[in-house]
Amino acid sequence: MRDLVLIAVFAVAVLLLPLFVTSGFLLNLVVMTLYLALLGQAWNILGGFGGQFSFGHAVFFGTGAYAMAVLQVKLGVNAWVALPAALALGAAVGLLVGALSFRYGLKGSYFALVTLAFAEVFRILANTFQFTGAGVGIQIPLRASAADMQFAGRAGFLYTILALCVAGQLVAVWLRHSRYGAWLQAVRDNEESAAALGVDVFRVKLVAIAISGALMSAGGAFYLQFFRHADPHLAYGPAISVEALLAAIVGGMGTVFGPLLGAAALHALGETTRSLMENAPGVNLVAYGVLLVVIVMFLPRGIMGLFQRKS
Repeated sequence: MRDLVLIAVFAVAVLLLPLFVTSGFLLNLVVMTLYLALLGQAWNILGGFGGQFSFGHAVFFGTGAYAMAVLQVKLGVNAWVALPAALALGAAVGLLVGALSFRYGLKGSYFALVTLAFAEVFRILANTFQFTGAGVGIQIPLRASAADMQFAGRAGFLYTILALCVAGQLVAVWLRHSRYGAWLQAVRDNEESAAALGVDVFRVKLVAIAISGALMSAGGAFYLQFFRHADPHLAYGPAISVEALLAAIVGGMGTVFGPLLGAAALHALGETTRSLMENAPGVNLVAYGVLLVVIVMFLPRGIMGLFQRKS
């Protein structure tokens, strides 16, 4: 109940933000923080709650982005209609990756490398076929209309990503308190013991990767509408996967609000380093690495560990 109240308070605060903040820079910062929080929560569903570490979540992100682009540009489908289709396709790709990985007992570093390989295969495919724009990618036309999920100001995008982010938070709350969530966390802690107690390990992990894939594809779909372009290197590149896992690890894996806190910390750190060292490109990546080392060494439970009682 407390988690739901906190989510409601957070959502109301963000909804009221455009009434008091007119700076496009600040609104854009909040939008991108929520966007990264969504990616982090998508990774957290599988990696934090399920214990299945992925290095290739970009395969779901790119699928969502390209599904939105192809449906709109090539088939003339409205963006709001294309969005659930993109989520469904992301979940389907998750089922494919999970079926091929979990059926043969891949876990740990082997599963992480398999997901990375899937992302690279999808990148090569998107770079090859003409209907995905090959190496150039796909640019969607500008239609500044809420009916087309494009907005003249930042407020519309803010409300859209807020809805998607809150949906991810609610999924995490469900995992914290549902029977399925207990099964998933049991599988994370010890697969053999969970199986001995009657948990269908394969099915539990398969559902988790499908949910994770759907949420990650939602992030890809939003990215496309926000920036209006998708290309193979960006959509299926490793940078997206790294950002997603960093947000979850820094904030606190297996928690409801960890990815949100991690996203806020990473964006604050990134903007600070860029403003202080404008002539040093890539310094924000160095800062991310230092932050990750500090978190792993001194806060293994992430930032959320500061707010949790020591057991």
